[in-house]
Amino acid sequence: MHLHILGICGTFMGGIAAIARAAGHRVTGCDANVYPPMSTQLAALGIELTPGWDAAQLAGVAKDADVFVVGNVVSRGNALMEAILDSSRAYVSGPQWLYENVLAGRWVLAVAGTHGKTTTTSMLAWILDRAGLDPGFLIGGAPVDFPVSARLTDSAFFVIEADEYDTAFFDKRSKFVHYRPRTLVLNNLEYDHADIFADLAAIETQFHHLLRMVPPHGRVIVNDADAALGRVLARGLWSESERFGMDEGNGGGDGGGGDGARRGAARWTLAGDATVTLDGVAQGALALALPGRHNALNALAALAAARHVGVPVTQGMAALASFSGVRRRLERRGEADGVVVYDDFAHHPTAVAASLAALRGKVGHDRIIAVLEPRSNTMKLGAMKAALPASFAMADRVFCYDANVGWDVAAALAPLGAKASVERDLDALIAKIVTEARQGDQVLVMSNGGFGGIHAKLLARLDARGRR
Repeated sequence: MHLHILGICGTFMGGIAAIARAAGHRVTGCDANVYPPMSTQLAALGIELTPGWDAAQLAGVAKDADVFVVGNVVSRGNALMEAILDSSRAYVSGPQWLYENVLAGRWVLAVAGTHGKTTTTSMLAWILDRAGLDPGFLIGGAPVDFPVSARLTDSAFFVIEADEYDTAFFDKRSKFVHYRPRTLVLNNLEYDHADIFADLAAIETQFHHLLRMVPPHGRVIVNDADAALGRVLARGLWSESERFGMDEGNGGGDGGGGDGARRGAARWTLAGDATVTLDGVAQGALALALPGRHNALNALAALAAARHVGVPVTQGMAALASFSGVRRRLERRGEADGVVVYDDFAHHPTAVAASLAALRGKVGHDRIIAVLEPRSNTMKLGAMKAALPASFAMADRVFCYDANVGWDVAAALAPLGAKASVERDLDALIAKIVTEARQGDQVLVMSNGGFGGIHAKLLARLDARGRR
């Protein structure tokens, strides 16, 4: 079969391309921006890439395509898509193609939630891999321990990052409703994706739809301290469930997971000394290289999910001890003139706060300089601006890049006073950071995009400063 993939350079669609190629299909594709690293990864697989959306592809590279796989970056008005519709050619969304051609018949382990999906999915895939289960997987990021973010194997198990963003312009359901998991992790749930969801209740409805697809002997593993997930579960839970959370020293508490999640469900906890317990029985100490409470919870959820497919807890913890993390999650990019620069994918106030707290726990009293590009659609719309000041509590100094933002960033950060600076020019932002950074400082750069290559530019300027 010949697949022509529209939006092929996105992480998810690129993963589908790699999986389809591994399954023996001919794969071609196009995107608005064809550039490394995805372009080089796909080219290495023998996948021909076409820049742009020219309808002439129908008479060229895609002339013999059996089906067009459409990413959610494509909307009506796209020249190629309009030509596909006009010519009555076959098309399908990425998630639907994935289910029909890969996931159907497999034991799907899906990780959903606003935060932590990529890390938890990577942890879970790593645990199953170390246990010899050779899982297939599709991860929305770059796990350090695997050379690829997506792979197809002969295993009965497939681990997938389950995104709540919509499927395609012709299918406005969340992508994850196509996956039909048997094991489902629900990490947390907050308002996000303000460009497509009116409010948190709308997202909760999509999660409710997801729960309706888990079979009765499937298992839902839920963060029982999350009130929004509690509301989702209260609307109906037809499967087995287990809860996870931190041991706050109060006997576990009632949590926020709703009656459906609490009644008769096993409970996982992680104590301050890293002891993992299951229904009050100690399972051992978790040794995790990744800092932060949020990563500890991610690990706990991954252990519970792996146990559902038969991986003993001790074996799961041994695998996590060697887990190296995910690129762009507190990734140390380098050090120059005594200043360390990190890269992080955080772009939501909750994620910003969690990343800063994790870094604070790692570096102690060193000064932390936070640098944020509010680039996501939600941030560009200003839906989270009121929560931004509090998210920087762990930072000593804050810089924000406000190019292409449709609201007054300086006004939003005014509660931080002289602690915060806002710059519209990238070179000016870098110059100011280099001027103020001192030896021993930790610079945490946060964005869900490339941020104009700021990490390398900062390190180069700091290095030049040190040579003077």
